[in-house]
Amino acid sequence: MKKLLLISALSLASSLSFANEIAPVMDKQTCEKPVYPKAALINEEAGAVALSVLVAPDGNVVDSKIEKSSGSKTLDKATVKVFSSCKFKPGTKDGKAQQAWVKLEYVWSLS
Repeated sequence: MKKLLLISALSLASSLSFANEIAPVMDKQTCEKPVYPKAALINEEAGAVALSVLVAPDGNVVDSKIEKSSGSKTLDKATVKVFSSCKFKPGTKDGKAQQAWVKLEYVWSLS
C-alpha cells in the first residue's frame, strides 16, 4: 500500500510541475508570407511539413528541425525560412520566459 501511495504522490508532483509551463505562441502577423518556390511549382511538388522550432526567451527562433518532410527539400527549406522569420511570445515556466521547442506544421498545396 505504501508503494502505491508513493507512486501516486510522485505522479501528482510531476503533473503539478508541468502545470506551470506554457508553450511558445507564434505571432502570425510577424511571419514572412509563404511564397511557393518556383522549382516546386515547376515540379508540381506539394505536401505537409512538420517541424519543431526552438524559441529563445526573447521570442526569436534560434533553431529548427524537420520532424516530417513533405518529400521535397525545396518545400522543407521554404517552410523553415518562413517560420524562422516569425516572432513568438516565449514559453514560460513559473512565469519566467524560457527557451522552449514548439511543433508547427505547414501544408503546401497547388490548388
